[in-house]
Amino acid sequence: MPVYNSKCEPFTFDSLVDQFRSVIEEFPDKRTGNNTSYTIEDAALGAFSIFFTQSPSFLAFQGTMQKAKGKSNAQTLFTMNQIPSDNHIRDLMDMVYSYHVFPMFSYIFDGLNTLGHLEEFRSINNNLLIALDGTQYFSSQNICCENCTQKKHRNGTVTYSHTVITPVIVAPGNDKVIALQPEFIKPQDGHKKQDCENAAAKRWFVEYGPQYKDLGVTILGDDLYCHQPICESILTEGFNFILVCKPDSHKTLYEWTAEFENMGEIQILIIKRWTGKCYEIDTYRFVNQVPLRDSEDALYVNWCELITTLEDGTVVYKNVFVTNHEIKKENVKEIVEAGRARWKVENENNNVLKTKGYHLEHNFGHGKKNLASLLSTLNILAFLFHTVLGMMDEKYQLIRDNLPARKTFFDDIRALTRYICFDSWDEMLTFMIRGLEIELIDTS
Repeated sequence: MPVYNSKCEPFTFDSLVDQFRSVIEEFPDKRTGNNTSYTIEDAALGAFSIFFTQSPSFLAFQGTMQKAKGKSNAQTLFTMNQIPSDNHIRDLMDMVYSYHVFPMFSYIFDGLNTLGHLEEFRSINNNLLIALDGTQYFSSQNICCENCTQKKHRNGTVTYSHTVITPVIVAPGNDKVIALQPEFIKPQDGHKKQDCENAAAKRWFVEYGPQYKDLGVTILGDDLYCHQPICESILTEGFNFILVCKPDSHKTLYEWTAEFENMGEIQILIIKRWTGKCYEIDTYRFVNQVPLRDSEDALYVNWCELITTLEDGTVVYKNVFVTNHEIKKENVKEIVEAGRARWKVENENNNVLKTKGYHLEHNFGHGKKNLASLLSTLNILAFLFHTVLGMMDEKYQLIRDNLPARKTFFDDIRALTRYICFDSWDEMLTFMIRGLEIELIDTS
């Protein structure tokens, strides 16, 4: 994969598309004979353009524009030479594994790190927080492929589905998340048992530990991850963890904390704060070195709890975490804030991908081999492109500030690219700024 530019220049839409094209050039192409009228590059960029513009009809509109004007936004914005049909794209992309797209995630991550943008996401002990969560993006009783997970029902029917783990960098108080390489739950060679979220998470830790661990990383996850095999895998690969820990699934640990409480060894920190409407009282309780399970080789972890109440005692929030970070009165609040940031993988990532125009759960094409996972990866990458542009592109930021509703922004993108051919992405942003009658301040 090409190395990130040594000039440390901010990403632009054009530079990201150029880099993506270079990544696509490494895609496998097993076509022969007459089945080469469209290139792999055009097929991949065509699929990506649909997700980036949030316009399922984008290519159809650009095909019409190409015939009428001799050029189109598919060509000028996304560097496509020809516009394949949807069926051509599906046929060409089915042979491509999702991991062929992953170098693009690494390239963006390295660029953000080089330019210092990751410092905005530092938290406990100056760590980056990576939240993991599994989400289903396809389910059917009629359509399936060789990579589907199968669930057999008592009535003899079978449900076929696809699920993906979507790791993202998060931070308390930061409404942005940075998507990392996903990990797909699918049948594994040499394994009789069906794949599961825990097994997929372990694969992700092993695969990306070498890439991320030296930057200082804390893994965030729900109670599903809070078990010794997962925790040991996290530690082995050089990561830290803060994980939700429910009493029902950790009997031994809570027996120990109860015993510590009886001995008066549970430390307590109480903070009273004004919300703007009323006072809330945060009660932090914590203890270090309790066993995660009932065994001689039990992993010892550090436990903390937050209960938030109103002045009349009404409980408005409660959660419990375990971590390998040592807990003190000076840092328990920060540890809990970091643990609570786990929800951003659902609220700011998975929910956005499913309900804010990316339509992750829509069947854009299932294929027989890799199409479903590849299109999902391109969809996640499109979201990452918009995140990066929102961090680095001054014109993009200005427009989003004046069109804060995501739907309005993409409605405008769809309308403009349908009727007008722009020579560049920057030209389109300039057109939008003029139309909105907002001033671009020169900060150079």
